[in-house]
Amino acid sequence: MITTRVILCLGFSQLVLWGISFYLIGVFGDLIVAELGWSRTLVYGGFSVALLVMATVSPLVGSLIDRHGGGPVITSGSVLCAIGCASLSVSQSIPVYYAAWICLGVAMRCTLYDAAFAALARIGGKSARRPISLITLLGGLAATCFWPIGHFLAELLGWRGAVMTYAGIALLMAPLQLIMPTERHIETQPPEDENSSRQPIAEPTNRLLPTIFYAAIIALGNGLHAGMSAHLISVLSGIGLGLTLAVSIASLRGIGQSAARLIEVLFGRQLHPINLNLIAAVAMPVSFLIALVGGGYVITAIVFTVVYGGATGILTITRGTLPLVLFDHRTYGAHIGKLLVPSFIASALSPLAYAYVIEEHGAYAALYVSVAIGVVILVASAALRLLAYRKR
Repeated sequence: MITTRVILCLGFSQLVLWGISFYLIGVFGDLIVAELGWSRTLVYGGFSVALLVMATVSPLVGSLIDRHGGGPVITSGSVLCAIGCASLSVSQSIPVYYAAWICLGVAMRCTLYDAAFAALARIGGKSARRPISLITLLGGLAATCFWPIGHFLAELLGWRGAVMTYAGIALLMAPLQLIMPTERHIETQPPEDENSSRQPIAEPTNRLLPTIFYAAIIALGNGLHAGMSAHLISVLSGIGLGLTLAVSIASLRGIGQSAARLIEVLFGRQLHPINLNLIAAVAMPVSFLIALVGGGYVITAIVFTVVYGGATGILTITRGTLPLVLFDHRTYGAHIGKLLVPSFIASALSPLAYAYVIEEHGAYAALYVSVAIGVVILVASAALRLLAYRKR
């Protein structure tokens, strides 16, 4: 059973662990470049390596959660996060620096959303949908909270002292994850007339198409998110906004993301995850079209950023809830662990691809690429909805 205490502890640890691992490079990257004198590509390449490591270990981590539960795996991830941050804070050479990011890559796969989603699915079965939404609501505040905290710590202690502080914070998260139940959810036998509506859409005999569509939605969505996270300010500047204004408007993405998740938590209970995913998929290319049509106007840039943030926020939720209706929740961790591999690879490569497009062809070209990706996500989401309709 998923209790309120489990949701609060897991949600708070998600907020903290996203802030001290995934968003670490965003606040300390330039400081590392300035002190060590390495190229920007070399320094930020550590983060890309961590994302590739996440892809490599994803199937194993998913299987471990299915077998032993989320508590031991996520707790171990917090310890690995502490080791990775501590190693990063003392790194003076490239091998040590990249070894620290490899450790952080394993830690992020063991602790962040996808591990938490699998842990909740193991405990609650199909009833895990609402808890998944609630922990993403808290986790969405990670950058908002930890970029200012990291900046303050860096001014006070230097980036090395700040990252070492992050290591201590990671250790403090471990006890929060130990409270997670170890028992597996047992599905009660439904009445015979409800059997068909409760069966997963992707049965073992017809799993291929739903699997392909789900993997495509997640891989393209995560790749788009990673690319725009790295270059959103550059895109806004490139379409005619001043740098200061671009930074201010880019920060509104988090507001759109959290607002959309809050609306889903409050009013989305009766909306099927497949329909919710389709709504977000429609909003994604529309947001980029708004930016293309609006040019450098402030109001259209604001609308684009908020709508894009909202679509991204909902897609994060459906990444965790779609498998509850598509596949057997009893093998959630192992099956989804394999399907997430392309998404981690896409996340690692996307920032580099967007950098090339912007440098060679400009910000508007990046928006056109984003529209194309959004349209593919929409097509896959619509196809998934059609499969569900035919199944029902």
